[in-house]
Amino acid sequence: MDKKDAIAIRLRDIKKIYKMGGQELAALNGINLDIKRGEFAALMGPSGSGKSTLMNILGCLDRPTVGSYELEGKEVAHLSDDELAVMRNKHIGFVFQNFNLLSRISSLENVALPLVYAGVGASERRKRAQEVLEAVGLGDRAEHLPNELSGGQRQRVAIARALVNNPEIIMADEPTGNLDTKSTKEIMEIFQEMHGRGKTIILVTHEPEIAVCANRQLLVRDGVITRDEGKGVVLDVV
Repeated sequence: MDKKDAIAIRLRDIKKIYKMGGQELAALNGINLDIKRGEFAALMGPSGSGKSTLMNILGCLDRPTVGSYELEGKEVAHLSDDELAVMRNKHIGFVFQNFNLLSRISSLENVALPLVYAGVGASERRKRAQEVLEAVGLGDRAEHLPNELSGGQRQRVAIARALVNNPEIIMADEPTGNLDTKSTKEIMEIFQEMHGRGKTIILVTHEPEIAVCANRQLLVRDGVITRDEGKGVVLDVV
């Protein structure tokens, strides 16, 4: 199999069931999904559809109740917390709507945090963090604190942090939700550049104009994927 066509993520009959007051609620009810390396997929769905639960499982932040999840060929559905943390740090970079930056440390130190967890030495951490900040156009803001940056700049710092470990997969949860139109356009251009360099990107959004930037659009309703469309199709998530 050509590396470009290899499967990065494979889900089979994924269910997430919560017990509430003696009853069972299925947040996910049998998800089957393959995502190839290098794909750019948008995950959409109305509130309560299960898309956030699905994203948490894809990001190794949670486990399914039943089913199989292979990440880069390794079964991860029922790993321990520590084993899931290792898989996350090795394979996945995260970008969040609220940036999730530490307010009292510099942009460069925020970007370098994943390298601390990976055991990389201090001088190498600074070097790599500076390189990715320059790659997202913020090389001159390395020593600025998050509150000294605009929303768009803070999201660029968050993207740099996601990239610093050079993960194969970038997962973004509503990354433009708190941004103005100009910053949204700039951030989506960065995602498209990452896709062009071969990164696998999974992006959660409720905005059709964001989803159409992806090459694949997945609509989640009632815990299942109800539509799987290519680039350019505008999906109604209401």
